[in-house]
Amino acid sequence: MDERVAPGFDLRRLGALVRKEALQVVRDPSTILIAFVLPVVMLFLFAYAVSLDIRQVPIGVVLESDGAAAQSLAAAFSGTRYFVVKPARDRREVAEDVVGGRLRGFVVIPQDFEQRLAAGARGPLIQIITDGAQPNTANFVANYAQGVAALWLAARVPAASGALALEPRFWFNPEIESRRFLVPGAIAIVMAMIGTLLTALVVAREWERGTMEALMSTPASVVEILVGKLLPYFALGLSASILAALLAVNVFDVPLRGSWPVLLLLASAFLVPALGQGLLISALARNQYIAAQIAVVTGFLPALLLSGFLFEIDSMPAPIRALTYIIPARYFVSSLQTVFLAGDVWIVLLPDMAAMLAIGLVLFAIARAKTPKSLDT
Repeated sequence: MDERVAPGFDLRRLGALVRKEALQVVRDPSTILIAFVLPVVMLFLFAYAVSLDIRQVPIGVVLESDGAAAQSLAAAFSGTRYFVVKPARDRREVAEDVVGGRLRGFVVIPQDFEQRLAAGARGPLIQIITDGAQPNTANFVANYAQGVAALWLAARVPAASGALALEPRFWFNPEIESRRFLVPGAIAIVMAMIGTLLTALVVAREWERGTMEALMSTPASVVEILVGKLLPYFALGLSASILAALLAVNVFDVPLRGSWPVLLLLASAFLVPALGQGLLISALARNQYIAAQIAVVTGFLPALLLSGFLFEIDSMPAPIRALTYIIPARYFVSSLQTVFLAGDVWIVLLPDMAAMLAIGLVLFAIARAKTPKSLDT
């Protein structure tokens, strides 16, 4: 055993390391930039540039019939907020716009529309043509156009609506606004980026400058050194989480139906694996450029693609679904969406927190093993 290493865990040494690291954080503008400016920029991008809401979709409505009923149905399409309608009398007028991408589809109200309607509304009344190059938008146009026609028909011919009326209810997000679940998920992505990248860069920079070797030569143990480095960035990450949550509630109008203490508890649980991963990356890379690349590839991209933030995990192939269980952001995205939109649902939050802490402890243990006290190792 190295005689310079004092046995046990000394709180005075740890306090000195924390103070040293805190002073370094305050004196480093890039750290403050990553911790507080980057979350604001990324949240604004995710809130306003990324949207799964489909509104104001340009379509054509080809009115081949001059009847009053046909004109009434055409007005129903023009009156919805989801479509921007280009009226036409011939489908050739809008076909070129669909080919050119200026329209996402068109609805044809045929010449014999009144006759079909008078015959008892049996069979298709209209034709809906969509641009299959964008499948999601094409499905929306087709389904919503059918819905507009069905509502118009039900109001005009009550018997056509059938004996059973369905009235949907949407829990937790009744307005069906994608921002309501994208912004909480975006906080998880931002915190994954900050926690992993910040720690990886800072510690790797110390390896580059040789100050890490100076720390290793002190009586402090490796655990004390690693914990001393974690605590200031833990506080920094927690502050960034509070800032992001305040933006979500006050700027992006996302309701926080849970409590602030639970939100901070979730953020604390997530910062353990995020910072532990950053420590591990810096211990392996010891170079800022390489550490940054590894942090993006192993931290940001898995959090973005495999956390359920943008893509449903249940729709992924089985091997990829299995891989998501070791991605801490998977549990943080789920927890944040729950605490923001549903409340403090402990049956969801407790397993997520346990999983994040378990992954964090494993990462910290590996980082400890990969950070030898002996400078000759």
